[in-house]
Amino acid sequence: MSDVKAGPNPLFLTEEELRQALELVFLAQRHVSADVDALLGKRGLGRAHHRALYFIGRYPRISVGGLLDLLGITKQSLSRVLTELIDRGYVASRAGATDRRQKQLVLTEAGAELERLLYEAQRRRIARAYRQAGAEAVEGFRTVLEGMIEAGGAGSAPRKSPEAARTTPSKRQGR
Repeated sequence: MSDVKAGPNPLFLTEEELRQALELVFLAQRHVSADVDALLGKRGLGRAHHRALYFIGRYPRISVGGLLDLLGITKQSLSRVLTELIDRGYVASRAGATDRRQKQLVLTEAGAELERLLYEAQRRRIARAYRQAGAEAVEGFRTVLEGMIEAGGAGSAPRKSPEAARTTPSKRQGR
Protein backbone atom coordinates (compact mmCIF):
# COMPACT_ATOMS: atom_id res chain seq x y z
CA MET A 1 0.00 0.00 0.00
CA SER A 2 1.20 3.53 -0.70
CA ASP A 3 2.26 5.71 2.21
CA VAL A 4 -0.50 7.93 3.54
CA LYS A 5 0.66 11.54 3.75
CA ALA A 6 0.45 13.37 7.09
CA GLY A 7 -0.79 16.75 5.84
CA PRO A 8 -3.27 17.88 3.23
CA ASN A 9 -1.96 17.77 -0.30
CA PRO A 10 -2.92 20.84 -2.33
CA LEU A 11 -2.71 18.59 -5.40
CA PHE A 12 -5.46 16.26 -4.17
CA LEU A 13 -6.85 15.54 -7.64
CA THR A 14 -3.71 13.95 -9.05
CA GLU A 15 -3.92 10.43 -10.38
CA GLU A 16 -1.80 9.14 -7.49
CA GLU A 17 -3.99 10.83 -4.83
CA LEU A 18 -7.15 9.42 -6.41
CA ARG A 19 -5.62 5.94 -6.61
CA GLN A 20 -4.58 6.14 -2.96
CA ALA A 21 -8.12 7.14 -2.04
CA LEU A 22 -9.60 4.20 -3.93
CA GLU A 23 -7.07 1.86 -2.37
CA LEU A 24 -8.03 3.09 1.10
CA VAL A 25 -11.74 2.67 0.33
CA PHE A 26 -11.15 -0.95 -0.72
CA LEU A 27 -9.01 -1.74 2.32
CA ALA A 28 -11.32 0.01 4.77
CA GLN A 29 -14.31 -1.92 3.39
CA ARG A 30 -12.40 -5.18 3.72
CA HIS A 31 -11.57 -4.50 7.37
CA VAL A 32 -15.02 -3.19 8.31
CA SER A 33 -16.64 -6.22 6.65
CA ALA A 34 -14.19 -8.67 8.24
CA ASP A 35 -15.39 -7.54 11.66
CA VAL A 36 -18.76 -9.18 11.00
CA ASP A 37 -17.95 -11.94 8.50
CA ALA A 38 -17.27 -14.54 11.21
CA LEU A 39 -20.48 -13.64 13.06
CA LEU A 40 -22.46 -13.96 9.83
CA GLY A 41 -20.68 -17.16 8.78
CA LYS A 42 -21.63 -18.91 12.02
CA ARG A 43 -25.25 -18.34 11.07
CA GLY A 44 -24.88 -19.23 7.40
CA LEU A 45 -25.49 -15.62 6.39
CA GLY A 46 -23.50 -13.27 4.19
CA ARG A 47 -22.92 -9.60 3.58
CA ALA A 48 -26.15 -9.14 1.60
CA HIS A 49 -28.08 -10.37 4.65
CA HIS A 50 -26.12 -7.94 6.82
CA ARG A 51 -26.92 -4.96 4.59
CA ALA A 52 -30.62 -5.86 4.58
CA LEU A 53 -30.68 -6.28 8.37
CA TYR A 54 -28.87 -2.99 8.86
CA PHE A 55 -31.21 -0.91 6.71
CA ILE A 56 -34.39 -2.61 7.93
CA GLY A 57 -33.22 -1.87 11.48
CA ARG A 58 -32.25 1.68 10.59
CA TYR A 59 -35.54 2.39 8.80
CA PRO A 60 -38.28 0.29 10.45
CA ARG A 61 -41.30 -0.32 8.22
CA ILE A 62 -39.26 0.38 5.07
CA SER A 63 -41.07 -0.94 2.02
CA VAL A 64 -39.56 -3.71 -0.07
CA GLY A 65 -39.36 -1.21 -2.95
CA GLY A 66 -37.62 1.31 -0.72
CA LEU A 67 -35.08 -1.31 0.34
CA LEU A 68 -34.52 -2.24 -3.31
CA ASP A 69 -33.81 1.39 -4.14
CA LEU A 70 -31.51 1.82 -1.17
CA LEU A 71 -29.47 -1.33 -1.82
CA GLY A 72 -29.43 -0.96 -5.60
CA ILE A 73 -29.88 -4.71 -6.18
CA THR A 74 -32.30 -6.77 -8.25
CA LYS A 75 -35.67 -7.99 -7.02
CA GLN A 76 -34.43 -11.56 -7.40
CA SER A 77 -31.39 -10.97 -5.19
CA LEU A 78 -33.41 -9.18 -2.52
CA SER A 79 -36.12 -11.83 -2.64
CA ARG A 80 -33.60 -14.58 -1.87
CA VAL A 81 -32.10 -12.61 1.02
CA LEU A 82 -35.48 -11.58 2.50
CA THR A 83 -36.87 -15.11 2.21
CA GLU A 84 -33.94 -16.45 4.24
CA LEU A 85 -34.19 -13.69 6.85
CA ILE A 86 -37.95 -14.15 7.22
CA ASP A 87 -37.68 -17.97 7.35
CA ARG A 88 -35.03 -17.72 10.08
CA GLY A 89 -37.14 -15.35 12.13
CA TYR A 90 -34.98 -12.23 11.77
CA VAL A 91 -37.39 -10.13 9.67
CA ALA A 92 -41.16 -9.81 9.52
CA SER A 93 -43.14 -8.53 6.55
CA ARG A 94 -46.34 -6.62 7.24
CA ALA A 95 -48.99 -5.03 5.06
CA GLY A 96 -48.68 -1.26 4.76
CA ALA A 97 -50.97 0.92 6.85
CA THR A 98 -52.28 2.93 3.91
CA ASP A 99 -51.72 0.46 1.07
CA ARG A 100 -52.26 -3.14 2.15
CA ARG A 101 -50.52 -4.38 -1.03
CA GLN A 102 -47.28 -2.76 0.05
CA LYS A 103 -44.99 -4.93 2.17
CA GLN A 104 -43.25 -3.18 5.03
CA LEU A 105 -40.27 -4.78 6.72
CA VAL A 106 -39.33 -4.80 10.40
CA LEU A 107 -36.78 -6.65 12.45
CA THR A 108 -38.07 -9.24 14.86
CA GLU A 109 -36.61 -9.40 18.37
CA ALA A 110 -34.05 -11.96 17.14
CA GLY A 111 -33.28 -9.78 14.10
CA ALA A 112 -32.79 -6.68 16.25
CA GLU A 113 -30.41 -8.61 18.52
CA LEU A 114 -28.38 -9.91 15.57
CA GLU A 115 -28.26 -6.46 13.95
CA ARG A 116 -27.08 -4.95 17.27
CA LEU A 117 -24.34 -7.58 17.57
CA LEU A 118 -23.17 -6.93 13.99
CA TYR A 119 -23.33 -3.17 14.45
CA GLU A 120 -21.31 -3.28 17.66
CA ALA A 121 -18.52 -5.20 15.92
CA GLN A 122 -18.25 -2.46 13.31
CA ARG A 123 -19.02 0.48 15.59
CA ARG A 124 -15.86 -0.09 17.61
CA ARG A 125 -13.65 0.20 14.52
CA ILE A 126 -15.42 3.29 13.20
CA ALA A 127 -15.52 5.01 16.60
CA ARG A 128 -11.79 4.37 17.08
CA ALA A 129 -11.00 5.88 13.68
CA TYR A 130 -13.28 8.86 14.34
CA ARG A 131 -11.57 9.54 17.70
CA GLN A 132 -8.13 9.38 16.07
CA ALA A 133 -9.13 11.67 13.19
CA GLY A 134 -11.08 14.34 15.09
CA ALA A 135 -14.31 16.16 14.36
CA GLU A 136 -13.07 18.24 11.42
CA ALA A 137 -11.68 15.19 9.61
CA VAL A 138 -14.89 13.24 10.27
CA GLU A 139 -16.92 16.03 8.71
CA GLY A 140 -14.63 16.03 5.67
CA PHE A 141 -14.90 12.25 5.45
CA ARG A 142 -18.70 12.46 5.44
CA THR A 143 -18.59 15.13 2.74
CA VAL A 144 -16.39 12.93 0.54
CA LEU A 145 -18.59 9.85 1.06
CA GLU A 146 -21.77 11.81 0.34
CA GLY A 147 -20.15 13.20 -2.81
CA MET A 148 -19.29 9.68 -3.95
CA ILE A 149 -22.87 8.51 -3.32
CA GLU A 150 -24.42 11.49 -5.10
CA ALA A 151 -22.21 10.88 -8.13
CA GLY A 152 -24.91 8.51 -9.38
CA GLY A 153 -24.73 5.23 -11.19
CA ALA A 154 -25.79 1.76 -10.05
CA GLY A 155 -26.52 1.57 -6.36
CA SER A 156 -26.38 5.34 -5.86
CA ALA A 157 -28.42 7.01 -3.17
CA PRO A 158 -32.17 6.55 -3.57
CA ARG A 159 -34.14 9.43 -5.02
CA LYS A 160 -36.56 9.18 -2.12
CA SER A 161 -35.63 9.13 1.52
CA PRO A 162 -36.13 5.83 3.35
CA GLU A 163 -38.88 7.63 5.29
CA ALA A 164 -40.74 8.31 2.03
CA ALA A 165 -40.10 4.73 0.93
CA ARG A 166 -42.23 3.54 3.84
CA THR A 167 -45.37 5.16 2.53
CA THR A 168 -45.12 5.47 -1.25
CA PRO A 169 -44.66 2.69 -3.79
CA SER A 170 -41.39 2.85 -5.66
CA LYS A 171 -41.24 2.99 -9.44
CA ARG A 172 -38.12 1.14 -10.53
CA GLN A 173 -37.20 0.44 -14.12
CA GLY A 174 -35.20 -2.49 -15.38
CA ARG A 175 -35.13 -4.51 -12.16
